[in-house]
Amino acid sequence: MAERYAVIGLGRFGRQLARALTKAGVEVIAIDRDRQLIEQIADEVTQAVRLDSTDEDALRGQGIDQVDAAVVGIGEDFESNVLTTVLLKSLGVGCVYARADHDMHARILKRVGADEIIFPEEEAAQRWAYRLVAPQIGEKLEFAPGFSVAQYSAPASFEGKSLLELQLRKKHRVNIIGIRSRGQAEAEASKNRRRIVNVPQPESIIHAGDLLWLVGSDEDLAALPDK
Repeated sequence: MAERYAVIGLGRFGRQLARALTKAGVEVIAIDRDRQLIEQIADEVTQAVRLDSTDEDALRGQGIDQVDAAVVGIGEDFESNVLTTVLLKSLGVGCVYARADHDMHARILKRVGADEIIFPEEEAAQRWAYRLVAPQIGEKLEFAPGFSVAQYSAPASFEGKSLLELQLRKKHRVNIIGIRSRGQAEAEASKNRRRIVNVPQPESIIHAGDLLWLVGSDEDLAALPDK
Protein backbone atom coordinates (compact mmCIF):
# COMPACT_ATOMS: atom_id res chain seq x y z
CA MET A 1 0.00 0.00 0.00
CA ALA A 2 1.37 3.42 -0.96
CA GLU A 3 2.27 5.86 1.76
CA ARG A 4 -0.32 8.58 2.35
CA TYR A 5 0.33 12.17 3.36
CA ALA A 6 -1.96 15.06 4.16
CA VAL A 7 -0.91 18.58 3.22
CA ILE A 8 -3.09 21.12 4.99
CA GLY A 9 -2.94 24.72 3.84
CA LEU A 10 -2.37 25.29 0.14
CA GLY A 11 -0.46 28.53 0.05
CA ARG A 12 2.62 28.65 -2.13
CA PHE A 13 4.61 26.30 0.11
CA GLY A 14 1.75 23.83 0.58
CA ARG A 15 1.03 23.61 -3.15
CA GLN A 16 4.69 23.05 -4.02
CA LEU A 17 5.03 20.39 -1.34
CA ALA A 18 1.86 18.56 -2.40
CA ARG A 19 3.04 18.48 -6.01
CA ALA A 20 6.55 17.35 -5.06
CA LEU A 21 5.21 14.54 -2.88
CA THR A 22 2.91 13.38 -5.66
CA LYS A 23 5.83 13.30 -8.08
CA ALA A 24 7.72 11.21 -5.52
CA GLY A 25 5.06 8.53 -5.90
CA VAL A 26 3.05 8.79 -2.68
CA GLU A 27 -0.66 9.44 -2.13
CA VAL A 28 -1.42 13.04 -1.20
CA ILE A 29 -4.59 14.48 0.33
CA ALA A 30 -4.52 18.26 -0.17
CA ILE A 31 -6.73 20.30 2.15
CA ASP A 32 -7.70 23.97 2.30
CA ARG A 33 -10.73 26.16 3.03
CA ASP A 34 -10.36 28.03 -0.25
CA ARG A 35 -12.37 26.42 -3.05
CA GLN A 36 -10.27 28.10 -5.73
CA LEU A 37 -7.03 26.62 -4.37
CA ILE A 38 -8.62 23.18 -4.21
CA GLU A 39 -9.77 23.42 -7.81
CA GLN A 40 -6.31 24.52 -8.95
CA ILE A 41 -4.57 21.48 -7.51
CA ALA A 42 -7.30 18.83 -7.82
CA ASP A 43 -5.82 17.21 -10.93
CA GLU A 44 -2.29 17.11 -9.50
CA VAL A 45 -2.80 15.16 -6.26
CA THR A 46 -4.56 11.98 -5.18
CA GLN A 47 -7.39 13.86 -3.48
CA ALA A 48 -8.17 17.53 -2.94
CA VAL A 49 -10.70 18.42 -0.26
CA ARG A 50 -12.21 21.72 0.81
CA LEU A 51 -12.78 21.68 4.55
CA ASP A 52 -12.05 23.43 7.82
CA SER A 53 -9.00 21.70 9.29
CA THR A 54 -10.00 22.78 12.81
CA ASP A 55 -13.10 20.55 12.54
CA GLU A 56 -12.17 17.18 14.02
CA ASP A 57 -15.16 15.35 12.52
CA ALA A 58 -14.36 16.70 9.05
CA LEU A 59 -10.75 15.51 9.31
CA ARG A 60 -11.79 12.08 10.52
CA GLY A 61 -14.41 11.85 7.77
CA GLN A 62 -11.66 12.21 5.16
CA GLY A 63 -9.52 9.52 6.79
CA ILE A 64 -6.84 11.93 7.93
CA ASP A 65 -6.41 9.83 11.06
CA GLN A 66 -5.08 7.07 8.77
CA VAL A 67 -2.31 9.01 7.01
CA ASP A 68 1.36 8.24 7.58
CA ALA A 69 2.21 11.89 8.15
CA ALA A 70 0.63 15.32 7.91
CA VAL A 71 2.10 18.70 7.08
CA VAL A 72 0.35 21.79 8.42
CA GLY A 73 1.34 24.50 5.98
CA ILE A 74 -1.12 27.15 7.18
CA GLY A 75 0.73 30.46 7.18
CA GLU A 76 -1.52 33.47 7.69
CA ASP A 77 -3.84 32.09 10.40
CA PHE A 78 -1.56 30.92 13.21
CA GLU A 79 -4.49 30.04 15.48
CA SER A 80 -5.79 27.58 12.86
CA ASN A 81 -2.26 26.23 12.48
CA VAL A 82 -2.05 25.46 16.19
CA LEU A 83 -5.57 24.00 16.45
CA THR A 84 -4.99 21.81 13.40
CA THR A 85 -1.73 20.53 14.83
CA VAL A 86 -3.42 19.66 18.14
CA LEU A 87 -6.28 17.87 16.37
CA LEU A 88 -3.94 15.82 14.18
CA LYS A 89 -2.03 14.59 17.21
CA SER A 90 -5.28 13.80 19.05
CA LEU A 91 -6.43 11.80 15.99
CA GLY A 92 -3.30 9.68 16.28
CA VAL A 93 -1.35 10.90 13.27
CA GLY A 94 2.15 9.59 13.91
CA CYS A 95 4.18 12.43 12.42
CA VAL A 96 2.94 16.00 12.27
CA TYR A 97 5.12 18.65 10.63
CA ALA A 98 4.01 22.22 11.28
CA ARG A 99 4.95 25.43 9.53
CA ALA A 100 6.34 28.31 11.55
CA ASP A 101 7.38 31.75 10.36
CA HIS A 102 9.58 32.55 13.36
CA ASP A 103 11.02 31.06 16.54
CA MET A 104 8.14 32.01 18.84
CA HIS A 105 5.64 30.18 16.62
CA ALA A 106 8.01 27.22 16.50
CA ARG A 107 8.19 27.00 20.30
CA ILE A 108 4.40 27.12 20.61
CA LEU A 109 3.89 24.44 17.96
CA LYS A 110 6.44 22.20 19.66
CA ARG A 111 4.62 22.60 22.96
CA VAL A 112 1.29 21.51 21.46
CA GLY A 113 2.79 18.38 19.94
CA ALA A 114 4.32 19.12 16.53
CA ASP A 115 6.97 16.50 15.81
CA GLU A 116 9.05 18.83 13.67
CA ILE A 117 8.95 22.43 12.58
CA ILE A 118 9.21 23.66 9.00
CA PHE A 119 10.56 27.10 8.19
CA PRO A 120 9.48 27.43 4.54
CA GLU A 121 11.52 30.55 3.94
CA GLU A 122 14.64 28.53 4.70
CA GLU A 123 13.86 25.09 3.36
CA ALA A 124 12.69 24.15 -0.11
CA ALA A 125 9.50 22.15 -0.48
CA GLN A 126 11.34 19.67 -2.69
CA ARG A 127 13.82 18.92 0.08
CA TRP A 128 10.98 18.28 2.53
CA ALA A 129 9.18 16.01 0.10
CA TYR A 130 12.32 13.90 -0.24
CA ARG A 131 12.91 13.90 3.50
CA LEU A 132 9.39 12.62 4.14
CA VAL A 133 9.48 9.79 1.62
CA ALA A 134 13.10 8.79 2.26
CA PRO A 135 13.88 9.30 5.97
CA GLN A 136 16.77 6.81 5.71
CA ILE A 137 18.67 9.31 3.58
CA GLY A 138 20.62 11.93 5.52
CA GLU A 139 22.72 14.67 4.00
CA LYS A 140 22.24 14.97 0.26
CA LEU A 141 24.07 16.96 -2.40
CA GLU A 142 22.64 17.19 -5.89
CA PHE A 143 25.32 17.19 -8.57
CA ALA A 144 23.01 16.92 -11.60
CA PRO A 145 19.21 17.13 -12.01
CA GLY A 146 17.78 14.01 -10.37
CA PHE A 147 21.17 12.62 -9.23
CA SER A 148 22.85 13.07 -5.87
CA VAL A 149 25.58 12.09 -3.46
CA ALA A 150 23.80 11.10 -0.25
CA GLN A 151 24.52 9.81 3.23
CA TYR A 152 22.65 6.61 4.05
CA SER A 153 22.45 4.88 7.42
CA ALA A 154 22.96 1.15 6.93
CA PRO A 155 19.82 -0.74 8.08
CA ALA A 156 19.74 -3.86 10.25
CA SER A 157 19.42 -6.05 7.14
CA PHE A 158 22.98 -5.01 6.12
CA GLU A 159 24.51 -6.19 9.41
CA GLY A 160 27.66 -8.28 8.96
CA LYS A 161 27.50 -8.39 5.17
CA SER A 162 30.30 -7.47 2.81
CA LEU A 163 29.87 -5.03 -0.04
CA LEU A 164 30.29 -7.97 -2.38
CA GLU A 165 27.31 -9.70 -0.76
CA LEU A 166 25.17 -6.56 -0.72
CA GLN A 167 25.74 -5.83 -4.43
CA LEU A 168 24.45 -2.29 -4.07
CA ARG A 169 25.07 -1.42 -7.69
CA LYS A 170 23.36 -4.51 -9.09
CA LYS A 171 20.41 -4.67 -6.68
CA HIS A 172 19.78 -1.00 -5.98
CA ARG A 173 21.54 0.84 -8.84
CA VAL A 174 23.66 2.96 -6.50
CA ASN A 175 27.43 3.19 -6.06
CA ILE A 176 29.25 3.45 -2.74
CA ILE A 177 32.10 5.93 -2.45
CA GLY A 178 32.76 6.00 1.29
CA ILE A 179 32.00 4.45 4.67
CA ARG A 180 31.98 6.02 8.11
CA SER A 181 31.95 3.15 10.55
CA ARG A 182 30.18 3.15 13.90
CA GLY A 183 31.62 -0.22 14.90
CA GLN A 184 34.59 1.06 16.87
CA ALA A 185 36.13 0.09 20.15
CA GLU A 186 34.38 1.44 23.22
CA ALA A 187 37.27 3.79 23.99
CA GLU A 188 37.06 5.36 20.55
CA ALA A 189 33.27 5.60 20.67
CA SER A 190 33.42 7.45 23.98
CA LYS A 191 35.47 10.13 22.24
CA ASN A 192 33.04 10.29 19.30
CA ARG A 193 35.77 9.11 16.93
CA ARG A 194 34.79 7.29 13.74
CA ARG A 195 36.97 5.47 11.25
CA ILE A 196 36.70 6.73 7.68
CA VAL A 197 37.10 4.26 4.82
CA ASN A 198 37.77 6.41 1.80
CA VAL A 199 37.96 3.62 -0.78
CA PRO A 200 35.53 0.81 0.10
CA GLN A 201 36.64 -2.65 -0.97
CA PRO A 202 34.44 -5.62 -1.98
CA GLU A 203 35.42 -7.38 1.25
CA SER A 204 34.53 -4.36 3.46
CA ILE A 205 32.02 -5.45 6.12
CA ILE A 206 29.01 -3.25 6.83
CA HIS A 207 27.31 -2.98 10.22
CA ALA A 208 23.91 -1.54 11.08
CA GLY A 209 24.27 2.18 11.67
CA ASP A 210 27.35 2.62 9.50
CA LEU A 211 27.06 5.77 7.42
CA LEU A 212 27.48 5.04 3.73
CA TRP A 213 28.12 7.69 1.10
CA LEU A 214 26.27 6.69 -2.05
CA VAL A 215 25.84 8.05 -5.56
CA GLY A 216 22.72 7.46 -7.60
CA SER A 217 19.44 8.83 -8.88
CA ASP A 218 17.18 10.42 -6.28
CA GLU A 219 14.55 7.79 -7.11
CA ASP A 220 16.91 4.87 -6.48
CA LEU A 221 18.29 6.43 -3.31
CA ALA A 222 14.77 6.91 -1.95
CA ALA A 223 13.98 3.24 -2.66
CA LEU A 224 16.84 1.92 -0.47
CA PRO A 225 15.64 -0.24 2.46
CA ASP A 226 15.23 1.42 5.83
CA LYS A 227 15.15 -1.79 7.88
